[in-house]
Amino acid sequence: MSLELPAPIAAYVAANARLDVAAMLEPFASDALLTDNGRAIRGRSELRQLFEEEVVAVKAIFTPDTVRHEGGQVVVEGPAHGDFKGSPIRFTYRFTLQNDAIKALEITA
Repeated sequence: MSLELPAPIAAYVAANARLDVAAMLEPFASDALLTDNGRAIRGRSELRQLFEEEVVAVKAIFTPDTVRHEGGQVVVEGPAHGDFKGSPIRFTYRFTLQNDAIKALEITA
């Protein structure tokens, strides 16, 4: 099944599938805020550290299977598979887009 994802989200998902940190960062605004189960990560430097230590290190690949628009956000859900306890785990990603970039992303399990 192919989902209709906005370009910045599609780019992030594709880069995550390749575990390509540089490409994962590209769709994010320079001052983007990522909230991961309540923990705030701000800006590309902190995002890079998160992606290297908690995504690439455990080969965590998010595979979205649903998308919807809700309250000005793009809500994408699906499992993440990798070398981590409990894999696969189903996640909800709530993206806020601004000027063709990911301005905010909230991740919950």
